[in-house]
Amino acid sequence: MNQPSENPIIWDTQMRNCAGRLDRGAAFAHGREVSTDDITKLLEAVIEPGDRVCIEGNNQKQADFLSRSLLKTDPSRVRDLHLLQSVLALPEHLDIIERGQVSRIDFSFSGQQAGRLAALVEQGRITIGAIHTYLELFSRYFIDLTPKVALIAAQAADREGNLYTGPNTEDTPAIVEATAFKNGIVIAQVNEVVDKLPRVDIPADWVSYFVKAPTPHYIEPLFTRDPSHITEIQILMAMIAIKGLYAEYGITRLNHGIGFDTAAIELLLPTYAAELGLKGKICTHWALNPHPTLIPAIEAGFVQSVHSFGSEVGMERYISARPDIFFVGRDGTMRSNRAFSQAAGHYACDLFIGSTLQIDMEGNSSTATKGRIAGFGGAPNMGSDARGRRHASPAWLRAGREALRNGTMPRGRKLVAQIVETNREQMQPAFVERLDAWDLAESAGMELPPVMIYGDDITHIITEEGISNLLLCESAEEREQAIRGVAGYTAAGMARDRRMVENLRDRGIVRYPEDLGISKRHATRDLLAARNIKELVHASGGLYTPPRQFRNW
Repeated sequence: MNQPSENPIIWDTQMRNCAGRLDRGAAFAHGREVSTDDITKLLEAVIEPGDRVCIEGNNQKQADFLSRSLLKTDPSRVRDLHLLQSVLALPEHLDIIERGQVSRIDFSFSGQQAGRLAALVEQGRITIGAIHTYLELFSRYFIDLTPKVALIAAQAADREGNLYTGPNTEDTPAIVEATAFKNGIVIAQVNEVVDKLPRVDIPADWVSYFVKAPTPHYIEPLFTRDPSHITEIQILMAMIAIKGLYAEYGITRLNHGIGFDTAAIELLLPTYAAELGLKGKICTHWALNPHPTLIPAIEAGFVQSVHSFGSEVGMERYISARPDIFFVGRDGTMRSNRAFSQAAGHYACDLFIGSTLQIDMEGNSSTATKGRIAGFGGAPNMGSDARGRRHASPAWLRAGREALRNGTMPRGRKLVAQIVETNREQMQPAFVERLDAWDLAESAGMELPPVMIYGDDITHIITEEGISNLLLCESAEEREQAIRGVAGYTAAGMARDRRMVENLRDRGIVRYPEDLGISKRHATRDLLAARNIKELVHASGGLYTPPRQFRNW
């Protein structure tokens, strides 16, 4: 017969802790609703020293009112926090660190706060746990970085506390589910409180408290690119990408990174790609935010489906009017989901193409440079070969055949391309012998240099000089020369072995525009399906309503 233990294990300590927090918070709430005047007191009541706190700072949607409210808390009570968030987007996200209330941070991307974050690290005022990919950080919410308190943003709440997140759902489901089902506290700021929601995105049982913010939560129009800024060099690179990569492999399932380089590709689909007879053969299924520059391709019938990480300001009416293309609910608004779209981009897409700041001679690329800890967002997941993938597609199989070097077991391969001008802003070379990431790792005490996409994941590099197919290289030396062969008039490019590069060119590993039958003089802005924002509005039938800063008419 088993004897009772003198010190029995208590199995519900987290549940008891949560109940205590809710009891303390109840003094400042009416049911689940909290007034704006009481939100700071509520935060002081429910947050304990050492808590892991997740502030919803996404690519676009920001829990800005709750961030400002957190800054108003008493540092002697709310302290030693471990901050978790996808994006350090707002000054307030760094202000709370400068005030000494945060001791550790795990994040994915820092954007405009990159320089300020680097300075705080160098001063020893914050410890970085890791710079994650989005999918990696979401995954850790369910393993060893589960938030104890989550501060989120939603479009609306009803009287019971059910939430409607609208088209910019983004990270909210991953954050809330991890927190709510591990006895954490979920606090939502909402734009309005209504009697009946268009749809319920987050049930009230998962929400501890909600507050009507004095102003709507901030949304960054991150994916809007004005076609008037697209250069002829970017148009040339887009032509090289379409003919030398998209058409070559018959790529139908893909993800585009952010930037004018990929916006140029999108705007050349209804013109240049159509002239090549590629409609229905490339770019049909996307994991992509609703880029305004994709509108002409949608209207031309190139695009069949788009699943989005988030939404884009001004695209709401257009999305609702195109439910065959976007994932739209019966209420007429899109449901985005960053975790699901990241998984789709990782496993279901055959190509990722994006830009970077630096590429070394092994093909490693990074956006982390001296004095700037920018992070990576989703690029490392989008830009890596999914080793767990098992379903086949023609593009995936062809890339796998080209990559096969040793052994007899065939497998597929994801295509990962970096598209970049050889010299970036202020004539900074994109191609370097040594990444700044090495120096950054040393100065910030990182265990690894912050590489965005590792060289062995990159299959193609595209510049205004041409395209290199790294899959076909048979040695590290060939790979290096294939990179130098498209590095142009940079120090790295000028150090090429010209004879070896010509040999690679003869074998189709390095191809220049003339090898692809592309005339540089045809790379003009006349090829763009829309040359400015106004023409994008016209292409949408007036459904696209660009943000004010993009309107010049």
